[in-house]
Amino acid sequence: MPIDTGDTAWMMVATGLVMIMTPALGLFYGGLIRGKNTLSVMMQAFSGLAILSILWFLIGFTLVFSPSLGGVIGGLQWAFFNEVPFDSALDYAPSIPGVTFATFQMMFAVITPLLIIGALAERVKFGAFMIFIVAWSFVVYFPLAHWVWGGGWLANLGVYDFAGGIVVHTSAGMASIAAALVLGRRKNFEFAAIPNNIPLAVLGASLLWLGWFGFNAGSALTSGALAAHAFLVVQIGAVTSAVVWLLISWKRSKKPSVTAAINGAICGLVVATPTAGFITAQSAFLLGIVAGFASYFAIVLIKERLKIDDALDVGSVHGITGIIGAIAIGFVATTLVNPAGPNGLLYGNASQLAIQALGVAVATGLAFGGTIVIMKAIDKTIGLRVTEVEEDIGLDIVEHAERAYVEQ
Repeated sequence: MPIDTGDTAWMMVATGLVMIMTPALGLFYGGLIRGKNTLSVMMQAFSGLAILSILWFLIGFTLVFSPSLGGVIGGLQWAFFNEVPFDSALDYAPSIPGVTFATFQMMFAVITPLLIIGALAERVKFGAFMIFIVAWSFVVYFPLAHWVWGGGWLANLGVYDFAGGIVVHTSAGMASIAAALVLGRRKNFEFAAIPNNIPLAVLGASLLWLGWFGFNAGSALTSGALAAHAFLVVQIGAVTSAVVWLLISWKRSKKPSVTAAINGAICGLVVATPTAGFITAQSAFLLGIVAGFASYFAIVLIKERLKIDDALDVGSVHGITGIIGAIAIGFVATTLVNPAGPNGLLYGNASQLAIQALGVAVATGLAFGGTIVIMKAIDKTIGLRVTEVEEDIGLDIVEHAERAYVEQ
């Protein structure tokens, strides 16, 4: 198949949209934590974008997408993007240049480890964080992405994940819970959950929402009907979950919460991620309701009841919601939407539910266990946490010698 200019143009736009999600994540997280740590999470996001992009160029792409070695990992023939074609396609995306596909996938490899910033906020050393995201890419992201997307053993078993409910959100969410357990709670963490700049968080959430159209609709790898459908599913999921969160927060606190609305929208975007190319818009509406309730009360359980200090609730917003979306494929996926996808239980294929559950279980075990091992190794060598005194001062000054807000 020759290179299609329309598909190529759309995929370049989609790549840019996914790229902007990483600095947007820094804005979103930066607005939701205390002002003395705002720059620290922005720095983690921005520098992570650079370092993880280089890592993907050097070796990540070839480990994930080059021909599989026994279903476990890819070979090294595409290291440094060597022999990745710019004027012809790869089998993964037959109508766009190979380098366009590789660069689009780079943005996924970048943002996935950086989602974990939200669990580590306000107490992790910058150097420890940078070592962590590189190690986590090798231990968790590269193998898991190969297994599901690169022709690995989970793909061969029939696990489906349209844009990252398993590979991105389940892995990052479960890693965040593990990381929070290893790190321990922030000092006086019960009083730490007061956002310092809600407008900044709204801006970040808005840019994330915009970027998510590239994230999900771009995963169709074409500018055709499937991309258009995924675009709709993204919007329906986001708005439905946002309304659910808004109404629950209004009932619980007697006031409609801005932070609840934006977090609810993120949950809806997450649950649409694995499903966008496989389910109907009507199913997306119902799924947004389910995900809204489940993610909200997962926070109540994890943070309020269990007292696990996942600072910005990545385990609930991304992990629990990503799992729901991945499992939902086993219920409501239909080949009426995507002939190349599966049918779920409601369309006569009960076995898909067990296959999706296996994919989720593998991702959960790898991300949770791998994260604990990596973090304990870092803690035994250079140490993970800043001191209590440094935590009181704030990471902006201690780690970067800069302030987000200049005192007048």
